[in-house]
Amino acid sequence: MAKLGFLGLGIMGGPMALHLIEAGHQVALWSFSKAKVETLAAKGGITCATPAEVARQSDFIFLCVGNTEMSRKVILGKDGLAETAAKGSIIVDCSTVSPSASRTIAAELAEKGIPFLDAPCTGSKGGAEAGTLTFMVGGPKDVFEKVRPYFEAMGKQLYYCGASGKGLHAKLSQNMILGNLLQAFNESLILSTKAGVDPEMMLDILNNSAAKSGLISIKAPLVFARDFTTNFSVKWLEKDMELMLESAAELNVPAPLTALSQQLFRAAIAKGYGEEDICGSIRVMEEIVGCTVASKPKV
Repeated sequence: MAKLGFLGLGIMGGPMALHLIEAGHQVALWSFSKAKVETLAAKGGITCATPAEVARQSDFIFLCVGNTEMSRKVILGKDGLAETAAKGSIIVDCSTVSPSASRTIAAELAEKGIPFLDAPCTGSKGGAEAGTLTFMVGGPKDVFEKVRPYFEAMGKQLYYCGASGKGLHAKLSQNMILGNLLQAFNESLILSTKAGVDPEMMLDILNNSAAKSGLISIKAPLVFARDFTTNFSVKWLEKDMELMLESAAELNVPAPLTALSQQLFRAAIAKGYGEEDICGSIRVMEEIVGCTVASKPKV
């Protein structure tokens, strides 16, 4: 039994922490939501009042929070992990945050003798609940190998990407394709639907063509059913796309499609769709065009 910690118990973090508890480990818990901590404490976790308290009780500490500032605060801020983490304990950030900021955090922790990994994951809510996430990891390889057994309790695919920040660059590159692909789907299905092609037939065509996409195969039926229950919210994808553009600017890489896609996701947030699933972003273009992509009523 290992002494683990987990911070951030949302759609992703909650199921991830639960898998670690179910694997028989001692898991100290902290979240901005006390109710989420109490829910997992009832299943065997340990309640902590601050990130610093988690660090006191843990040799390996995971976090999965919403953005770069949250990550920096719970690691380096007042009552943060760095205040009480023992030298040699390992901090693993599974959040999707700024690669450059993550490298800075890694350097500050290294001065305290605390190894750090950036380990963003993909798989959305379903992957977190099933324990089938994919992790992209940056940081010292020997540290990654020490943490491997705990990653394997939460996911099925592990990619060691290299030095600090490279796991995040891999994750952002993957999400760049995802975001742009979703906007292409939104445009194409609105176009075909307005032209009179049945949406479900159009999806069947896509699934049997070079345009086939696993993302679209999953998301299209939800659009047709007008089910925008959150698996991966619009606001978090828009945040990720902002990080992509920041990284592209740092590396002098043009990203014109991503810039436009980000603005369309931002428009969805402005319309009030930010907390809903990314597939709900189609409503921005639907409202502009005056066309709804939905299944025909069953006769």
